[in-house]
Amino acid sequence: MIVTVTPNPSLDRTVEIPELVPGAVLRATAHRVDPGGKGVNVSRVLARFGRPTLAIMPGGAGELATLLRRAGVQPVSTPADGTTRVNTALVEPGGVTTKVNEPGVALTAAQVDTLVDTVRVHAAPADWVVTAGSVPLGAPADLHGRIVTAARTAGARVAVDTSGDALRAAVAAGPDLVKPNVAELAELVGHPLPRLADVLGAARELVAGGIGTVLVSMGASGALVVDADDAWHTGSATAPPVRSTVGAGDSALAGYLIAMTEAGDVKPADALVHAVACGAAAVGLPGTAVPGPTDVDPTHVRPASAPDSTLDLTGEAA
Repeated sequence: MIVTVTPNPSLDRTVEIPELVPGAVLRATAHRVDPGGKGVNVSRVLARFGRPTLAIMPGGAGELATLLRRAGVQPVSTPADGTTRVNTALVEPGGVTTKVNEPGVALTAAQVDTLVDTVRVHAAPADWVVTAGSVPLGAPADLHGRIVTAARTAGARVAVDTSGDALRAAVAAGPDLVKPNVAELAELVGHPLPRLADVLGAARELVAGGIGTVLVSMGASGALVVDADDAWHTGSATAPPVRSTVGAGDSALAGYLIAMTEAGDVKPADALVHAVACGAAAVGLPGTAVPGPTDVDPTHVRPASAPDSTLDLTGEAA
């Protein structure tokens, strides 16, 4: 069982348009609504691969819970006042995306405590707890750090995917895995990371500080995984035409955990290839639809190898 925690869940509305023209009346060519939030997306990928998962979130009753159950995810709602936020993505041909994210429901101190206590209860039988996404209004910046401590105290391994002060606090709590992108990692270590060697050095710094594994997504430059024993890099996969980049990083994290929890001796290099394949498959799907086994082809990913320290990063990662 993999438990996910999404402190700031959403309903993700995606509207496909021919072109974004400010001030104009635009006609949509397609639209959809998906359950949203980084942890929620991880659970949805897990469910598509037939893995048992439950998604803990403040609020989340009503339409969000209904959509999650339809997707094979067990929702666990904790108290929150107000309604689930709606994030709207306007997607142009080629995957160019303009997002409008609502702030979400504010949490009281008591509601934060209940969320953390709920994680502690459900973490006890879990293999992994994934805590991910933004921190809601009213919650402390160290919320993910508190969740890491609660889950590890209960005996679960913990993965974190967040950014800024929230990531810094979570790292201080000592999770087993963190999954930043290059920009998030650069902010965390306090300096730019223009080359693969720089990313590798920053990841090794985190591992030396007590993080078990660092998985870095690098867009067109692929992904990197570093643990106490080794480091592996793979370039980006041969991807389908881009429809939406929303949720690709969440799909990559889910793909890594799916591979690492397979029976037998699975190496991080193999899990890295599966992660990149899942992320690549996600960009070819509409809105925040997530990939399943029939969408993912690891043979389209270059086999993982030792990082080339002379490689300059390309695309968004640069």
